[in-house]
Amino acid sequence: MDLDEARTRILDAAEKLFYARGVQAVGMDELRGAAGVSLKRLYQCFPAKRDLVEAYLRRRDGRWRAALAEYVDARTDDPAARPLAVFDWLGDWFAEPGFRGCAFANAYGELGAASDGVGRVAREHKSALLAYVTGLVRAAGAGQPELLGGQLVLLIDGAIAGAALRGGAPAPEARAAAAVLMASAAGGAAGAGRGPTVREPVEPAATPPNGT
Repeated sequence: MDLDEARTRILDAAEKLFYARGVQAVGMDELRGAAGVSLKRLYQCFPAKRDLVEAYLRRRDGRWRAALAEYVDARTDDPAARPLAVFDWLGDWFAEPGFRGCAFANAYGELGAASDGVGRVAREHKSALLAYVTGLVRAAGAGQPELLGGQLVLLIDGAIAGAALRGGAPAPEARAAAAVLMASAAGGAAGAGRGPTVREPVEPAATPPNGT
């Protein structure tokens, strides 16, 4: 087995085990067994556990965002509908077996205070998600796209946390709230596009001859 194959097998095992049970609950020897590699090969690929955690998160970030973008692209060509399609994708994700919430928030909650690398990867993931959503609302013609993008990402993060902690179906609720924000932003953009209202001067009324 070459290094590339070993690395892939290790990352596959890490993603399954870390996401399901948490980073600290899974030891390197267990990962070695799940990946089917020797401990020597494991440490050749990832000299320290933190290296493996960061690599797992970076690969998951790429896959997660690619799956989201692919879904949105296939869902609709209407720019106004594409931001809301994000919430439809969330609903499908929440229904998947083994859903355990946001891998980046989970890892940051475990290790963020002690690992600058994990914190950096988690923040980069959230920044990339914000940039993607902001791009969608900008393409939809929304007013103040940076503000609206941030609001929608708050709804996304809240829906993910809600689905992980209490189950149920928070994606439709978040989608409905997002639709309200989108409609409000669209109205604001339309109002801004009209420009200031110009009033015609009003001629003073003629004074009657008797002065009243």
